[in-house]
Amino acid sequence: MVFDRIASYFSPSDAKSQSQEDGRDGPVAQFQQVARQAVEVVQEEDDDDLDAARPPYIHAMLAGGIGGTTGDMLMHSLDTVKTRQQGDPHIPPKYTSMGSTYHTIWKQEGVRRGLYGGVAPAFAGSFAGTVIFFGTYEWSKRRMIDMGINPSVAYFASGFAADLAASPLYVPSEVLKTRLQLQGRHNNPYFHSGYNYRSTMHALRTIIRTEGIGEMFSGYKATLFRDLPFSALQFAFYEKEQKIAREWKGSKDIGLPLEIFTGASAGGMAGVLTCPMDVVKTRIQTQLDPDVVAFTKHPTATTAGAATTQAPTSHRPTGSSQPHLNADTTSKRLISTSGPSTALRHHGSVTLDTESVIEGLKVIYRSEGFAGWFRGVGPRFVWTSIQSGTMLVMYQQLIKWFTAHPLVAEDDL
Repeated sequence: MVFDRIASYFSPSDAKSQSQEDGRDGPVAQFQQVARQAVEVVQEEDDDDLDAARPPYIHAMLAGGIGGTTGDMLMHSLDTVKTRQQGDPHIPPKYTSMGSTYHTIWKQEGVRRGLYGGVAPAFAGSFAGTVIFFGTYEWSKRRMIDMGINPSVAYFASGFAADLAASPLYVPSEVLKTRLQLQGRHNNPYFHSGYNYRSTMHALRTIIRTEGIGEMFSGYKATLFRDLPFSALQFAFYEKEQKIAREWKGSKDIGLPLEIFTGASAGGMAGVLTCPMDVVKTRIQTQLDPDVVAFTKHPTATTAGAATTQAPTSHRPTGSSQPHLNADTTSKRLISTSGPSTALRHHGSVTLDTESVIEGLKVIYRSEGFAGWFRGVGPRFVWTSIQSGTMLVMYQQLIKWFTAHPLVAEDDL
């Protein structure tokens, strides 16, 4: 242990024998020698920690993928609550507190189609994304530390780079997940989101047919604005807390309670700090394109053929009571807060009319104030805390298991 070994150098017997061997006396000389030895001890321990924290890439990727997916599945219902609160277009909103929202969705829509709507794309995107994430994180972290970059900077930058590498996989699944979460059950009589998909595959086909494949990457910039700083902050907090915990315990094994605390607190703090970007991302990915809605209401006005004109029935928003809106009289907009077929404009809802995160933040602030940036912050804090704690604790435990039962030899690092 570092501190015990440092303290041993200050004992009178050690100081005396050391001065006799070196032929030097005096407190200054003794202090200088003790300081040099202490630095060597700390450097030796740090080198041991870095070497011990370098499992084979396949171990890190599998441990991260299993841990991340488990955390996401465990907290999916709470993520649905957060999505409903953030994406609820009604003014005043139907969903307010976390507890009442959870109970309302469960009572009215059930678990499978209500609280766990969108779980299939969430599962696929989570596993693929976290496997790529942890592989990239470990590789970039080791490279930067070996180059002499400060570890704290390496942790932050590696989290940033890892999320960027995984984003092409999880962003399309995020679009499907958030729309299905906001919609709830098919033909939902309790909440009119503007979407009415029968299944995940039906949602995928409908989006591509009516909005184009590019819509699968709707809110891509907004997702990066949320997830890149989240991952960077999460792992910077986590690695720093882990280091403090090891120093406090005087051991590399800090125990399960501290493992849970460091993982959960890192995720929770990062989740709260990035909540405004999460609100913008959710709004962008779940709001309707008015041109698509106009097309769905008047398919005969198009000349795309019979096969194309049948598409709208599957994407028609429910609960329509709005007057006729001609697509020719509506300027093309990438994003809208509400479609013309919903009853939201009568409640004064505001159209973002942009995919710019900065502009979206400005619009939300002007229309809803500072509180609008933090809609759903309670569920987001709980979700990110538990998800992060679950993922990182399982990651550490699985790394230990893989160390005892290696899938590859140490030479394959």
